Amino acid sequence: MKVKILCRNPDDYVRETKNDIQRVPRNYDPALHPFEVPREYTRALNAIKLDRIFAKPFVASLDGHRDGVHCLAKHFKSLSTIISGACNGELKVWNLMNRQCVRTLQAHTGFVRGLCSRFCGTSFFSVGDDKTIKQWKMESPSLEEQEQPIHTILGKTYLLASCASDRSIVLYDIRQATPLKKVIMDLRTNAICWNPLEAFMFTGANEDYNLYTFDMRDLDSPIMVHMDHVSAVLDVDYSPTGKEFVSASFDKSIRIFPASKGHSREVYHTKRMQHVMCVKWSADNKYILCGSDEMNIRLWKANASEKLGVLAPREKASLNYNQKLKEKFQHHPHIKRIARHRHLPKMIYNQSKELRIMREARRRKEQNRRKHSKPGSVPLVSEKKKHIVAVVN
Repeated sequence: MKVKILCRNPDDYVRETKNDIQRVPRNYDPALHPFEVPREYTRALNAIKLDRIFAKPFVASLDGHRDGVHCLAKHFKSLSTIISGACNGELKVWNLMNRQCVRTLQAHTGFVRGLCSRFCGTSFFSVGDDKTIKQWKMESPSLEEQEQPIHTILGKTYLLASCASDRSIVLYDIRQATPLKKVIMDLRTNAICWNPLEAFMFTGANEDYNLYTFDMRDLDSPIMVHMDHVSAVLDVDYSPTGKEFVSASFDKSIRIFPASKGHSREVYHTKRMQHVMCVKWSADNKYILCGSDEMNIRLWKANASEKLGVLAPREKASLNYNQKLKEKFQHHPHIKRIARHRHLPKMIYNQSKELRIMREARRRKEQNRRKHSKPGSVPLVSEKKKHIVAVVN
C-alpha cells in the first residue's frame, strides 16, 4: 500500500509578527495559470513606462574652469577622484563626493591635449600644446612646497599614440621601429578606446559622424559601424564591463552604445550643454562624466532610470523581475516603441531626418546604377567597407 502525506514546516507559512506579509504557497503548474502571459505583458508594459517616467539621468554639474574642458582622466584607485584639463592649460582635481575642486594647477601654455593616471594612483601625466609631457603628484603639496611637476619631457612634436591627423589609425609595437598595421579612413579619427575585457578590440570616434569597432587582427573592415550622431564624434570611452561605450559629439550630445549594436540605446543632452569635447565612464559602471565647451563638467547616470542609494531586498527583487519581463517582451511592437522613444533637440531631430533622406537617396542611386549597368561592373560594397581607403601592413 502507498500512502502520501502532506508535511509542512510552520516556518514556511507562519508569520513571525502580525506586520509580516502572509505567505501563500503557489503551484507553478502552467495549466493552472491560463492568463499568465497577458498578466506578464501588462506588467512589462507598466515597467517600461515607469522607466521612461523616471528617466532623469542628470546628477550634478562641476563648475570652476575658466575655459572649455578638453580632456578628462580617471583615478584608478579612487572612484570619487577625477582630473580635468582645459583649453587654457589649467588642470583641476575634483572630488565627486563633495562635488568640489580640491586642487588647481597651471600646467601648460595653450591647450591640455591629453591626461592619464598611473595605475598605482600616485601620479598622473599631462600633455600640452607647449610640446611638453609633465608628471604630477596625485597628492596636494604641503604648505612649504611649491606646485612643481615631478618630471618634464620636452618633445619636438605632439605625441600621437594610435590616431593621427592624416586620417589613419596606426598600431605600434614599441619593440620595433616601424608600425605593425595602418588603416586609412575617409575622414580623421579623433579618439580611440580599447575594450577592457577583449584586448584585441577597439573603437574609433570619427569625423564622419560614426564610430567604428575594429579587431586588431583583421583591419580590412570594421566589425561594427555605430551610427546615430549628426556631427563629428570627438571622444569615446568603454564601460568597465566592456559591453557598452559612451561617445561625445560636436552635436552637443552624448550617446551610449551597446558594443554589439549599430544604434545607441540612450542619448543625453541639456539646453546649456555645448560641444562635448571629452567623456569618461566611471570605474564602478554607474556614472558618466563629460566636459564641454561652456566650461562645465557634468555627471550623468549610466542607467537613466536607476534609483540611487541603498535598495531593500524586496526592491531589488522587484527590479530584477521587471528587467526580465522587459527582456521577455522587448520585441513586442508597443513595448519596443516606448523603450526606444527619446526626446531630441530640434536641431538633432531635423539633422538626423536630413541625413536619413540623404542615405536613402544614395542607396537608391546606387541601385539604379547597378540595375542599368553590366552585371558585375558596379560592385556591391558593404557599409562596413565604404569608409576605409586602404590598409597598410
